[in-house]
Amino acid sequence: MKRVSVSKVMDTLPHLDADCFKVPQQALLKAQQVSNHPPRILMLYGSLRERSYSKLLTLEAARLLEAMGAEVKIFDPLDLPQPDAAP
Repeated sequence: MKRVSVSKVMDTLPHLDADCFKVPQQALLKAQQVSNHPPRILMLYGSLRERSYSKLLTLEAARLLEAMGAEVKIFDPLDLPQPDAAP
């Protein structure tokens, strides 16, 4: 992956305020305190079909993450209102 300097990116995005755009620093990403629980991950998929590839991939990724010790929840979009549904 090729890194691009921030100044070159800012030249192509004139509506961004450069003072509000800061490159993350490794020292600031360190947690202030150690957590006592496993990583909690919420997974989403976008298809409502029973056998969709995105749903199957999400379920498989959740199995792998749980095997690595993470606490995984999967959001099921089935109960969300549909764009063409009548009230």
